[in-house]
Amino acid sequence: MRLRATVAYDGTGFSGFQRQTSARSVQGELETAFERVCRQSVTVLGAGRTDAGVHATGQVIACDADWKHTLPELQRALNSVLPNDVAVSDVAECHATFHPRYSARSRVYEYQVLVAPVRRPVQRLYAWQIGYELDVDRMGEAAGVLVGEHDFVAFGSAPQGDVTVRRVFSATWNRDGMLFRFTIEANAFLFRMVRRTVAVLVRAGSGQITASDVADILASKDPRRVKGVAPACGLCLVNVNYEGE
Repeated sequence: MRLRATVAYDGTGFSGFQRQTSARSVQGELETAFERVCRQSVTVLGAGRTDAGVHATGQVIACDADWKHTLPELQRALNSVLPNDVAVSDVAECHATFHPRYSARSRVYEYQVLVAPVRRPVQRLYAWQIGYELDVDRMGEAAGVLVGEHDFVAFGSAPQGDVTVRRVFSATWNRDGMLFRFTIEANAFLFRMVRRTVAVLVRAGSGQITASDVADILASKDPRRVKGVAPACGLCLVNVNYEGE
């Protein structure tokens, strides 16, 4: 049967989602767990190839495996052998043609920025800490420029091929005390697109550039216009949406 599951992981100790020969990956840990539980070789497909240090609460995976017991029992068995920084949130049977990446309608990422003058050791793995004030309204206005279908080549590179046009459905900032959270939903993302976008929007929040400048960067299609990349630790894949859901 083809199985679909939602997976959460702390990306701190991983080289990324995708399997690698000489480094720890989320895909590798999941395949090892499935092989131990199902007693067969299993290839796990993912909805998003998150980078090293990037987290997830809503990564979607699929694989083909033989399992003769209930799906809740499979979930419990997988979680019993997975390391503490990975967990399977749910498991379901799906159509044989389902692919977590190619069947997806959209993906939702969140990025956290913490404004604090003194280092916060507990939060350092899950937010980008900066020591200067930000204006959430300025960042929200600048983020609005990105909504719609655009060529985002200034903000990232194509994971494969050369098509860099993406459709952003929403891009918003919210503030809770000194924690700023950026939420963006798009049909797909370029390599490092969210982290480069955050770097630009933080500049807008600090008053270095305006929403009009962000529009100019987008229109320029020039990656040199984007200065820096936000750290991976603040980024989390929170949801993957599919037609009919």
